Amino acid sequence: MMMDPAHGMIDGEEPDSRDVQKNNFADVGGDTHPHQEPRRVNNDPRAGKQKGNQPRRDRRDVHGWVVLDKPIGMTSTQAVAVLKRLFQAKRAGHAGTLDPLASGGLPIALGEATKTVPFVMDGRKRYRFTVCWGEERDTDDIEGRVTHTSDQRPSREAIEALLPRFTGVIEQVPPRYSAIKVQGERAYDLARDGEIVELAPRPVEIHHLSLVDQPDSDRSTFEAECGKGTYVRALARDMGRILGTYGHICALRRTLVGPFGENDMIPLDQLEALCDRAASGEGSLADALMPVETALDDIPALAVTRADAARLHRGQAVLLRGRDAPNCSGTVYVTVAGRLLALAEVGNGEIIPKRVFNLTGLTASSGRNERN
Repeated sequence: MMMDPAHGMIDGEEPDSRDVQKNNFADVGGDTHPHQEPRRVNNDPRAGKQKGNQPRRDRRDVHGWVVLDKPIGMTSTQAVAVLKRLFQAKRAGHAGTLDPLASGGLPIALGEATKTVPFVMDGRKRYRFTVCWGEERDTDDIEGRVTHTSDQRPSREAIEALLPRFTGVIEQVPPRYSAIKVQGERAYDLARDGEIVELAPRPVEIHHLSLVDQPDSDRSTFEAECGKGTYVRALARDMGRILGTYGHICALRRTLVGPFGENDMIPLDQLEALCDRAASGEGSLADALMPVETALDDIPALAVTRADAARLHRGQAVLLRGRDAPNCSGTVYVTVAGRLLALAEVGNGEIIPKRVFNLTGLTASSGRNERN
């Protein structure tokens, strides 16, 4: 089930090239690298000025998450570039590719939030997707070439009886058009070159799978919640084969990524309108941001004193002493006076900082600290 990249992987894998070219509905692939704009050399003496002699806007420190309700037709890379421009942010990256033909939640990390991207990537994903029966395609989605056809159509009863076989930990063969490496080459590159790509099955976990609608005999709509590495496209392919027909993904929407659900999503037009109001002094871009620590909902928080915070900020370990020492171990996020300070490991009686945050600049407004 290519869940995370609409057809790609559910998250954590490298971004599918369809993100930058055009292909299938992919799951979210895992591009965890902050978006970097290419460096330009400009010898024009007017450098620093844009058209109309308007001064070039300087990049600034912006820290937090924006969960874009990505429209169909936009790549994840394009979405990051748009938000980086709207916020004039120095750094930005996304927590899992969502292919152009898929819509829904694309969490975009700005500034120091990029340090928390792996925690979102490792979270569950939820999708609503439609399978078109009767055709199998080489990409396992609507953009591919038809490879097999069938006149058979599955009944609702047959589909529902099949679902338990695709729930829990299952073995899944990834799509040929995926970002998995085969002898150092991406599978999708080999497939496009006409090579036969044989990918080994691997275990993935599907926590929930249900049939939610069957508008006609040709289409069925499902909801699925899955773990990292699952391909929704492969799920459609495999269900079609077992049901005695063929199938491919023809619509996909991501409704959950880690801690971010549909209530957190902001459509692009609303975000642009907010930016316009902020530019005219009628609002603040902070209203669109969610706090950096939102990505850390699944790990414990640990409050420290200002003295200990100063040591941690310098990268020094802090000893845990006295009756009030926390009884925990493993990864924690550290706060001081309610403000995020660091990601750290607790063990052997001490706190060892791993990633320190510098939240100087634009951060989420106080109202966004309360989840919907």
